[in-house]
Amino acid sequence: MKSILENRPALAREVEKVAEIAGYLWQKGWAERNGGNITVNITDVIDEEIKAMPAISEVFPIGKAMPNLKGAYFFCKGTNKRMRDLARWPMENGSVIRITEDCEHYVIIADNPVKPTSELPAHLSMHNYMIEKGNGYKAAIHTHPIDLVAMSHNPKFLEKDVLTNLLWSMIPETRAFCPRGIGIIPYALPSSIELADATIKELSDYDVVLWEKHGVTAVGPDIFEAFDMIDVLSKSAQIYMTAKNMGFEPDGMSSKDMTELKEAFNLPK
Repeated sequence: MKSILENRPALAREVEKVAEIAGYLWQKGWAERNGGNITVNITDVIDEEIKAMPAISEVFPIGKAMPNLKGAYFFCKGTNKRMRDLARWPMENGSVIRITEDCEHYVIIADNPVKPTSELPAHLSMHNYMIEKGNGYKAAIHTHPIDLVAMSHNPKFLEKDVLTNLLWSMIPETRAFCPRGIGIIPYALPSSIELADATIKELSDYDVVLWEKHGVTAVGPDIFEAFDMIDVLSKSAQIYMTAKNMGFEPDGMSSKDMTELKEAFNLPK
């Protein structure tokens, strides 16, 4: 069967980016079994021939209306598919979907009828929000960084911006490359609409959100940017834990240092 990627270099590149990041997630130990999800809005690289393609699946409900996604296209990791397999064979472990005209359903159009991630309602809610805000963000990633999930088991880190300020203070790059910090969402049932709605609420102030005792979700202009923010936060968490394991509480950067950094790089917050 001819792949949708053939003779479409722009679309192929977007899928290649997802495959590359999927490999990093597996290598870092953040994607056990089928853990984690990736979705990318690929509408901008969809041509008229693709738009005319018939569905290769039944019509599936999203679970809520997504008015800004009418006719949009996404590449999605498949449900119960492994990141390590997505890295090697992206079109066998992911699929291209189209949002229907009623904005409440989707169909799979290529390459195989691989149903998307079970977290699709949360992911599409994020994409719907990003289009509404016009921020140009096209990628959403959910993964399970061991260090950040571990920190979410400590109630004191779940208070607003406590974890943000701690992680920012560990190394200047974290403040610079994750300038909006990390939002916190109390535990909610995975794949639920409640989790999706809570995530959207946090995205008004943050690009990265920590789902308590579950994982981290990030959004960005592309999948590399979204991954990088989680990566720098994880590095800070490792620095903090390493210091604690050495037997001391790290001082972190001072308030003066943080203010100087904010002004030098013209950072928000």
